[in-house]
Amino acid sequence: MSTEEILSLSSNSLFIAFILLLIAILPLGLAVKSKGKMFKRLGLVLTYSAFILQLSYFVLRWIAVEHAPVSNMYEFMTFFGIMLTGSFLIIHHLYKQIVVGLFTIPVSLIIIGYGSVFAKEVTPLVPSLQSNWLTIHVITVAMSSAILSISFATGIIYLLRTLDFAKKSISTYALEFVMYCLIVVIGFIGVSTVFNVTTDEVKVHFENAQGKEEKTVYSMMPLIVNKGAVTDSGEAIGFLKITNAVDAKKLNSIVWAFIVGTVLYSLIRLIMRKPITVLLKPLTNRVQPALMDEISYRAVVIGFPLFALGGLLFAMIWAQIAWSRYWGWDPKEVWALITFLYYAAFLHFRLSKGWEGKKTAWLSIIGFGIIVFNQVFVNLVIAGLHSYA
Repeated sequence: MSTEEILSLSSNSLFIAFILLLIAILPLGLAVKSKGKMFKRLGLVLTYSAFILQLSYFVLRWIAVEHAPVSNMYEFMTFFGIMLTGSFLIIHHLYKQIVVGLFTIPVSLIIIGYGSVFAKEVTPLVPSLQSNWLTIHVITVAMSSAILSISFATGIIYLLRTLDFAKKSISTYALEFVMYCLIVVIGFIGVSTVFNVTTDEVKVHFENAQGKEEKTVYSMMPLIVNKGAVTDSGEAIGFLKITNAVDAKKLNSIVWAFIVGTVLYSLIRLIMRKPITVLLKPLTNRVQPALMDEISYRAVVIGFPLFALGGLLFAMIWAQIAWSRYWGWDPKEVWALITFLYYAAFLHFRLSKGWEGKKTAWLSIIGFGIIVFNQVFVNLVIAGLHSYA
């Protein structure tokens, strides 16, 4: 088979897996409301089948590109989503809690869908990525992030089960805000797809932070551009001009995500006439809160040392090989350290201060927010040595 045929087969495997997971949400939702096992079995069969296809995508793409397919945002986010699906299957094997899948799989689909908006083309690796430590470092980070993300799902479940939404509080508003943020990501996926299908790309020229002329291509309507940005014809463009130290194109994408996500969230509220958290709460009626709290803790216990290895130790070894220094306070390195310290504090408060229940749930949710900020915002918006990712 040619490289193109292998890549096509790889992409088709991922697409079919995505559809299977999307379908699996229905029987999983019915399983948490039913006492029978038919829906649970169907949901698990679909999930296992999808996971096998996801692994097929990964192996086939690895064969085609001849290196671990985790070198750009499309590949990394896709692998992150795959590992989240795999993490759920492991957790279900240990705890038999199908409700975890009902809340984990949609997050996995959102992550994979988010990754799909980035370029999928195979390009030669930049010199700093031409190392076996790319495979070791990035795969370990993705695996640990996925395991830590399980605690996010179980934290959401715990709060939905225990909070009284009839009484408005900071906690109920905060949890609804988390739902809003997930809708924003869905909005980003949707608006990216629409612009890619319906509009032409816009080429923009500007001076980068180093004072050199740079050209970039906007796939979304340019609302935000760097100072001095013009089109090929020399016309000024954009509504807001920002410092060249920030990637305006990627910030533009984030702004569009919030615009469309806010509209989408507003439509859901208008049609359903209830907060999303109130709509989801009945799905957790049979949940044992103490068990969700235990799963959240165990996920962090497993994911934290794995992240320490991949995000710090392996990363520093790779940095020494690629840039001749173990540590350089690059934005990505700083946020990896912040993530490590956060989860270290999480375990400290859990073991020494007895923080359990709602406190653990909120710590898990905030931790997931830090992971997402590190993997998405830092990579996309803040200029640094990891911007190629």
